[in-house]
Amino acid sequence: MGEAPAGVKKFDGTEPSGCSFWRLAASGRVFYTVPENHFNCAVGAYTHNIALSPERERETEQTLKMMFELGYVKPEEVPKIPRLAKGPAAIVYAPLGVTPTAPDVVLFACKPAGAMLLSEAANRAGIGSGAPALGRPTCMALPASMQMGAILSLGCVGNRVYTGLGEDEMYFVVRGKDVGAVVEALMVITSANAALHEYAAGRRSLLATV
Repeated sequence: MGEAPAGVKKFDGTEPSGCSFWRLAASGRVFYTVPENHFNCAVGAYTHNIALSPERERETEQTLKMMFELGYVKPEEVPKIPRLAKGPAAIVYAPLGVTPTAPDVVLFACKPAGAMLLSEAANRAGIGSGAPALGRPTCMALPASMQMGAILSLGCVGNRVYTGLGEDEMYFVVRGKDVGAVVEALMVITSANAALHEYAAGRRSLLATV
């Protein structure tokens, strides 16, 4: 999240939310956005510390008012939502394997069993945040991870609509600089889980009477 890199295409079009760009990157696209591309998402603009125009600020107030009235979020919760310390000039989105720049943060959409393995690997590598799994808004997991370390995110309703995240999926979020350590630890964790699976299956077979 910084200046626009040379050779990367600027996003052309509109999306309803900041997390909509996750869906595009997951489909294989490589591009970057500028703050104006995020103006349709009041919540995402807040977590990304993107300043809105006065007109868009009024839309943000209306969106928050609706969420308050629905009981979705309480007013006192808003200041506690993690956000970037500084608004980005540009944000690059890409699949991890072809990213043109070193990523600040990496998102894994996975089933709970996979998220558990990644979380265990992060803890083994010493880069787990120690925070509980985050709820809404999902986009706060990005600044939270950048500030604290690896994060589990349950995926809020808006994110699931905008990204197509499955009902049986959630997110594991890790700082880009920590990916190598997680991969290394994951090899140990995967082997350990396989052995423990056999151990638990044997105990269940021997000891379960119902």
